[in-house]
Amino acid sequence: MKKKLLALALAGCMVLATGCGKDDTDKEITTTKEETTTEAVTEEVTEEATEEATEEASDDAEEEDEDYTTGDASLDNPLNQDDIGESELLVVSFGTSFNDNRRLTIGAIEGALADAFPDYSVRRGFTSQIIIDHVKSRDGEEIDNVGEALDRAVANGVKTLVVQPTHLMDGYEYNDLVDEIGQYADAFETISIGEPLLTTDEDFKAVAEAIVAATSEYDDGKTAICFMGHGTEADSNGVYAHMQEIIDELGYENYFIGTVEATPSLDDLIAAVGEGDYERVVLEPLMVVAGDHANNDMAGDDEDSWKSTFEAEGYEVVCVLRGLGEFPDIRQLYIKHAQEAIDKLN
Repeated sequence: MKKKLLALALAGCMVLATGCGKDDTDKEITTTKEETTTEAVTEEVTEEATEEATEEASDDAEEEDEDYTTGDASLDNPLNQDDIGESELLVVSFGTSFNDNRRLTIGAIEGALADAFPDYSVRRGFTSQIIIDHVKSRDGEEIDNVGEALDRAVANGVKTLVVQPTHLMDGYEYNDLVDEIGQYADAFETISIGEPLLTTDEDFKAVAEAIVAATSEYDDGKTAICFMGHGTEADSNGVYAHMQEIIDELGYENYFIGTVEATPSLDDLIAAVGEGDYERVVLEPLMVVAGDHANNDMAGDDEDSWKSTFEAEGYEVVCVLRGLGEFPDIRQLYIKHAQEAIDKLN
C-alpha cells in the first residue's frame, strides 16, 4: 500500500481528506491547523514527552518486581475487537499498567466518547510498547499499539477514521502520532485528529474549574490543594505556570501547581504553601492517569516523596490517587475536541 507522509500539525486539529476516486492522484489531502490562544501551549515540547514516556514505562516495567497491587486487568476492556464498521474513533493514550486506574481513567474517557458518538466504533491504541508488553506478560491482556490499531482499522474496511489523543498537551509525542497516522493517508477516505486536552485558554479554564470542583470537599480555608504535573526543563514547561496563572485569575488562592521534574518544583510548592496559614495539604496528580508518579513520587512513603516532605514540614497530608480521566468535566473536554475533529470532516 502506497503511503504518503503528511506535514506535522504543530497545534490544533489536522484533517486528511481524500477523494473518492480510485486513482491515488485523484485524492486530495488537506491539513488544517487551528491556532491556539495560549503561547505556552504552542511552544514545542522538546524533552517532556520522551522523558515522561521513558520514565513512566521503565517504572511500570519494574512494577512486577516491586509487587504492586494494581487491580484486576480482566475488568478492563482493551477495545481491540474487529467488526468495526465504516466509522472508527481511535482513542490514543500513552498508557499505564496500573489496571484499576487504566479502567477508571483511559477506560472512562473511551466510554464517554463511545456514548457521545454512537455512530463510531471506539477502539484503543497505546503509544508505550513497554507498557503494552508488560501488561500482556503480567496479565495476559493484549492492547494494540498505534500501528496495530491502524492496521486493524484497514483490515476492517474503515472509511472514516477520527483519532482523539488523551495527551495533556501538544508536543513531540502528539506530533509523532500525527506523523504515524499521516502514513496511512491512502488507507482511508477521511482522517481527522483531535486536539490534546490543554490547547486553548478556554481549555485551561475548563480544566482549572474541573479540578477545583473535584476537590471542593477539602476547601475549608485551612487546606492547600496541590496538583502534581510531570514537568520538563524544556520551554513547554510553561504550561504549568500558565495553569497556575489561570487558577489565580479565577480567585482560587489555595490551589497550587507543581511538577516532579522541573519548576515549579516541590521546594517552590512548599515555599508557596508556607506563605499561607495552612494546616493541611491535599496532593493530587495533574495527569490523565494516576500511575507510578502519583503512587510513588507523590504518595509514596520514601522520605523524598511529596507526602513525606510535606509531613516533615508539619502539615497533615491527604493523597488523592485519581487521574484527570476520572473527572466527568475532563471527559467532556475530550468529547468537545473529538466533536471538533468530526466537524472538520465536513
